[in-house]
Amino acid sequence: MQKRLVIFVDLLMCITVCSVAWGQTSATPSSGAQQSMPGMDMSGHDMSNMQMKDMPMGDKQADSDASAHVMNSMEGHMDMGPHMKMTALRQPKEGDAKRALQVAEQARTASEKYTDYHKALADGYRIFHPEVPQKMYHFTNYGYAMEAAFRFDPEHPTSLLYEKQGDDYKLIGVMYTAPKRFTEEQLDERIPLSVAQWHEHVNFCASPADKRKEMLAAHPQFGLRGSITTQEACDAAGGTFHPVIFNWMVHVYPFEKDQANIWSVERQHDDAD
Repeated sequence: MQKRLVIFVDLLMCITVCSVAWGQTSATPSSGAQQSMPGMDMSGHDMSNMQMKDMPMGDKQADSDASAHVMNSMEGHMDMGPHMKMTALRQPKEGDAKRALQVAEQARTASEKYTDYHKALADGYRIFHPEVPQKMYHFTNYGYAMEAAFRFDPEHPTSLLYEKQGDDYKLIGVMYTAPKRFTEEQLDERIPLSVAQWHEHVNFCASPADKRKEMLAAHPQFGLRGSITTQEACDAAGGTFHPVIFNWMVHVYPFEKDQANIWSVERQHDDAD
């Protein structure tokens, strides 16, 4: 009965993710891409606890700015400090290296056909905010994002990761996601934590409607680089506090030659999420 309840809650979360209006833009992406579905962030991460009242709508430019801010904030994980949580590396267990290698091989097999990014678009992947310059672009399959809430299939990465090269995109890796309610034991079942480190974004204070543009300032109070990191400080500033936003996520660079680079934590820090 408890397991059925968890699955039902996850389903409600997925439905809510698809309906909550986090940020919409009026820009028309190039190269036949479509903008992310309203309420879905770049990788189908769970924002089900963010209510409509937290993100007042009406000013399309401000909404676009706020949405782009969250994406850009995640381009420099090393700057995020108390806004980022990572799993700790564990002592290796027998079979961990083999399991991790299998995931990497499946990731490579599943993604290498998308070297031509047009094939990714044709197969249902969508570029998140293509109009905003980024160090790395997420092409997300929202069906796979929803599937990841229930089961792990290495051949169905939530996002494909690309670097922009002129008018083209170079495929560099994939991203997997897992529900934010997952324990580290559950994450370890998907990819061994002696090899990979998952991360999630925490202590997020959403700004009130009249202060959304403050998130774009050099030293913001709000957002993933904001000075506010507690419920009390967020309440005092008129914001809405979320202990965790988005789901667990991990990058894999399966075209690299050795395990350290395939599961590089430093690269996850430096690349956009």
